[in-house]
Amino acid sequence: MTKKVLTAVFGLGRLGYWHALNVAKSRNAELVSICDVNLESAQKVAADLEVPKFTTNPDEIFQDDTIEAVVIASPTNTHFDLLKRASETGKAIFVEKPLTIDLKESLEIKSIMEQNQTICQVGFMRRFDPAYDAAKKRIAAGDIGEPIYFRGISRDPVAPHESFVKHSGGLFIDVSIHDFDIARYLMNSEIQNVSANGKVLKYPFMEKYNDVDQALTYIEFTSGAAGDVEASRNAYYGYDIRAEVIGREGSIFIGNLRQHDIQILTKAGNTHDILPDFPTRFTDAYTLELEDFFKVVLEKAVPRVTVEDGVKALEIAYAARESYHSGNKVEV
Repeated sequence: MTKKVLTAVFGLGRLGYWHALNVAKSRNAELVSICDVNLESAQKVAADLEVPKFTTNPDEIFQDDTIEAVVIASPTNTHFDLLKRASETGKAIFVEKPLTIDLKESLEIKSIMEQNQTICQVGFMRRFDPAYDAAKKRIAAGDIGEPIYFRGISRDPVAPHESFVKHSGGLFIDVSIHDFDIARYLMNSEIQNVSANGKVLKYPFMEKYNDVDQALTYIEFTSGAAGDVEASRNAYYGYDIRAEVIGREGSIFIGNLRQHDIQILTKAGNTHDILPDFPTRFTDAYTLELEDFFKVVLEKAVPRVTVEDGVKALEIAYAARESYHSGNKVEV
């Protein structure tokens, strides 16, 4: 019988439930416990997914030596304590981005995990998306020559609730961080400096938190390449995630708005459906990243997305936020 990684999940919001479902379906893992502050939610998910244990107390999971790995999908302001406890109790960790909400805490967690030799993978799922993965391989193969410009677009159809925005770190940390990570990955170069602008166009409550609902960040790489990253909460038409990499000998375009590869032709014109949300767009990526994580745990290997990657992406996001507030270019 193939060994399975005994796993617990923290946080059962929309993304947490998605991860719990993928753990439950995994061939390489067994979901043995779930934890959420809402007892009723934990109880319901345990029943739905046939999980033997549920709790509102993280200690029950950390004190259980049979649990080998944890998936942390709870609110970002809880990450630091959960990461620290998980590392200290010898658990392998999959944690949703960002690593923590505070950069100093991320650096501290990185040091703790290095000391404890903790396996930790950060949830930048775009690296596992088949389209982004194929683009990475084509760029590495030299199909477009040396990459010289990156463009990333991340548009949400609506803003999240104010209670989420208040603790999210803002648009650069909550949304653009995905593009900063995938830019480093595709361009195979570190981001050297950023210049960011933003504005509140639709959601006035964001001004209370010094946040914006539309932003554009110009980035320069240590390789000499450049790029830009757009983030928006205002794409009322659907979930719009795209990227392109321009090389000296060609370009690669990644992603489109279509949920299904169909067109509808009527007298009213030519139409197609549009992706409604991020779980739909990245269904495969969310599955593949966890399968890769469990394989890493079983083989005691190095994750494709490390704590170091999580720290660097957060450093870039903080630099972009600082640039927006100061109006100046900021070195990363």
